Amino acid sequence: MTSITIGHGTSRTEHVATTIRDRIAARSLLPGAKLPSIRRCAALLGVSNSTVVGAYDRLVAEGTIASRPGSGFYVTGHMVPLSLAEIGPKLDRAVDPFWISRQSLDAGTDMIKPGCGWLPASWMPEQAIRRALRSLSRASDTILADYGTPQGLLPLRHLLARRMAEFGLEAPPEHIMLTDCGTEAIDLLCRFLIEPGDKVLVDDPCYFNFQALLRAHRADIIGVPFTSSGPDPEQFAALVGIHHPRLYITNSGLHNPTGASLSAATTHRILKTAEQHDLIIIEDAIFDDFENTPSPHLAAFDGLNRVIHIGSFSKTLSASVRCGYIVTRPDWIEGLIDLKIATTFGSNRLSAELVLALLKDGSYRKHMVALRDRLARTMSQTAIRLKSIGIHPMIEPGAGLFLWCTLPDQIDAADLARKALAEGIVLAPGNVFSLSQNARHHMRFNVAQCEDPRLFDFLIRTIPE
Repeated sequence: MTSITIGHGTSRTEHVATTIRDRIAARSLLPGAKLPSIRRCAALLGVSNSTVVGAYDRLVAEGTIASRPGSGFYVTGHMVPLSLAEIGPKLDRAVDPFWISRQSLDAGTDMIKPGCGWLPASWMPEQAIRRALRSLSRASDTILADYGTPQGLLPLRHLLARRMAEFGLEAPPEHIMLTDCGTEAIDLLCRFLIEPGDKVLVDDPCYFNFQALLRAHRADIIGVPFTSSGPDPEQFAALVGIHHPRLYITNSGLHNPTGASLSAATTHRILKTAEQHDLIIIEDAIFDDFENTPSPHLAAFDGLNRVIHIGSFSKTLSASVRCGYIVTRPDWIEGLIDLKIATTFGSNRLSAELVLALLKDGSYRKHMVALRDRLARTMSQTAIRLKSIGIHPMIEPGAGLFLWCTLPDQIDAADLARKALAEGIVLAPGNVFSLSQNARHHMRFNVAQCEDPRLFDFLIRTIPE
């Protein structure tokens, strides 16, 4: 505990009680944990002994803690539910990652979502999916009704191994485990690799759900400034040397939200630092298939020694078909399989069979060729329209979904997002991606979701000339 600042209109006694409730809600104090003595608590929080006595009395009365005569005060067995919102930063609280995700996922068909992170349903290979589903409907009872193996469908793992070999990552099927999605892959890896309080490095800015997941795992998150060629190598090395993080999580290609890709020089320096400090890296390669020319892959350079490669088909094929994967060293696969059994038991056999069918019959390859071409045209057109009203991209990626833009006239992106929501438009303001909260005047635009004229009508009306 540290000293407290008393807000206006709040008594010291209530503030101490609220501080302890918050620590219990955030799992800093677990059921059965002994609280500091009255004198010790008063010293830690910078208040009087009588203030702590009053706070402890209130907490005992409401059942949050219990008094054991001659022993002290203890947290009761009924824990307050974990609130991720309470763990997160209070800045931009009204427009945070959960706000964007909920608005995007709950949006009706009349809303437009340039702030979401996925393609419109009309851009997905609907007819190919329907054909594969019809074929699967005639599959054996085992495929339709039985559990999948924890490691996942072997033929799909064979095919994934061949695909990864195309960009230099040698990984036999035994080194691959299927998951329901990329998010589940990171969640499993966090469960497997880190403990509460471990330090984890992320890019600043980075995909906001990295932060949400890490807070759920009670990690201490550290941001490293991200540039047009990857994390700043000098600051990366300095932060790793100071904090000794357990993990670094990043997108190596078509970074979310900036659209940047790692350069070969940055890749080399990041891996050199990781080796010097025994740092594990999770490389989220969910946007790999959007690239025309593969960017350097940390896992390929590293040979799966300390880099874990993950991917998913949610962005390219269907968000309803939940199928992702983890590629890692063989001595870690066994532990991950046990963890998967403990958390989800088996794998999603139907989704894996569907993905396998679409990869094998060529439908997925044809879809991606057309999709990359369509995205390139849309990226160029959207960048031109945004620049015409003073919104300038940091870079213009050659592929992918995202433009990371600076707003004109120091416009607050969160304020703009609130105004847009009132008109049925979901935007993604910069600070939800930024651990340091230094992206107040930035906005991420998903170009595939920017074709509706209502977006630019709103921006032209709202942004001063």
